[in-house]
Amino acid sequence: MMYVFNDFQLDVDRLELRRSGELISLEPQVFNLLKLLVERRDRAVSKGDIIDEVWQGRTVSDAAIASRIRLVRQALGDDGTAQHSIRTVHGYGFLFVAEVSVLSPTIAPQVPDRIEDLPLTLMPEITTGLSGTSKPSIVVLPFQLLGAATDTHVIADAIPHDLIQSLSRLRWLLVIARGTAFRFRAPDQDVLDIGKTLGVRYCLVGTIEMSKRTIKTSIELSDTQDGGIVWSDQTESVLERVHDLRAEIVGRVISALEIHIPMHEAKDVRLGASNNLDAWSNYHLGLQHMYRFNHTDNAKATALFERAVSQDPGFARAFAGLSFTHFQDAFVKYKDAPQKSAQAACHYAERSLEIDALDPFANFTMGRYFWLEGDLDASADWLDRTIKLSPNYAQCIYSRAFTEMLRGNTAEAHKNANNALLLSPLDPFQYGMLGVRSLSFIADGDFDSASIWGGRAAHSPGAHYLISMIAVIAHSLNGNDKKVLPLLKDIRQRKPDACQDQFFESFPFWDPKTRELISGALQRHGF
Repeated sequence: MMYVFNDFQLDVDRLELRRSGELISLEPQVFNLLKLLVERRDRAVSKGDIIDEVWQGRTVSDAAIASRIRLVRQALGDDGTAQHSIRTVHGYGFLFVAEVSVLSPTIAPQVPDRIEDLPLTLMPEITTGLSGTSKPSIVVLPFQLLGAATDTHVIADAIPHDLIQSLSRLRWLLVIARGTAFRFRAPDQDVLDIGKTLGVRYCLVGTIEMSKRTIKTSIELSDTQDGGIVWSDQTESVLERVHDLRAEIVGRVISALEIHIPMHEAKDVRLGASNNLDAWSNYHLGLQHMYRFNHTDNAKATALFERAVSQDPGFARAFAGLSFTHFQDAFVKYKDAPQKSAQAACHYAERSLEIDALDPFANFTMGRYFWLEGDLDASADWLDRTIKLSPNYAQCIYSRAFTEMLRGNTAEAHKNANNALLLSPLDPFQYGMLGVRSLSFIADGDFDSASIWGGRAAHSPGAHYLISMIAVIAHSLNGNDKKVLPLLKDIRQRKPDACQDQFFESFPFWDPKTRELISGALQRHGF
């Protein structure tokens, strides 16, 4: 549904506000408030209604509502004096007064479910491939059903269908449509031939083995250029959970592909000639350095992302990559001016969103930026929007856990961190997921569990000095001073000036008792 008023177009399906076609970047709360006012323009909207719809009933101040109203008016070129779009109803709420036209979505023509049903004259040409772009591309084939046929054999088509639907939401990946992909039903398809026929780089295949009580799935992601296996996974469950299993498989595949395809692309680039890389090649190399989580590689990633955006100024994800690396500079204090790095993180996140407001990585970086400002509400809104765009984005689900941990909502923090670990057990952010569990257990007063999770976090790949500080806190509170000593040495080697002020800048806990507990543990060990 699209609402048109003055020079503005409000697209509630795409979550976009445009003025004369130009995209206007809005925080999720601000967008939801504008949407609420426009949809209920036939009457004044009370402050209570705004709290229920925008803040989901949480207790907020009048100042918070006024701040969001001001931002909506600002986006519309309105203010509290002119009130040409939003009128204040004193003592009650607000009324949207601009004249609005409603445009219904265009009804798409009916098309056959199967490509085989098209007349021969309308069959698409699929032999030309996708070689004109360096963006990764993938085809998901129907799964092969092994064992005795059952009344649930449709699962062999259902899981690939779900995967195609979900993968299509990833803005960085080209996905062959079901109609074409499902033409390749024969068992033992040659992925090299499929790659040549469709022009795709990756092929995802799977088998399902069913018995009276269990269902087993095996999935492989192959490189169609050499037939090599990039990633594989297996699951097993009782047959009664077959529909739950569908969702679990989709989640695991999405999370795995977010990591393994960029890693494979970067490896491929390194093996080839590197003096004439295109924007996507520089981007994938940048990701490889970015996920090493150290000062040197973070700087290399920044340089590669800068090269990518200079080659392609419309490359949203490369700008998001720049936001990510500048966030790291500010969060881990890689540079001496963290506020300047925070401003850069915000700038590049906004630029990425201007180019593609629906890219999950762009929204994710905007949500993380607000950690640096201590605005956990705004962070949560952006991260929630990201999860709506990509429900199985493990790194964002972890970041949501981080936000809830800082707010003191440890039950939600544990749940989201655990979900992230299940979706992506070998994620580059594993150290952070484990660290969130440790800090949440500290807030719960369960120091034994905090010590276990903190130790695991500190010994995970990519863990920076702040993660080691979490382990110091957890071990100290649990009375494990022997485990503290090697961590202290590690911290002082990596960050000689580490102190609790730096820790609380990166972890701005809302709960004063938790802050006091952590502060005492750090002070005992010289921080």
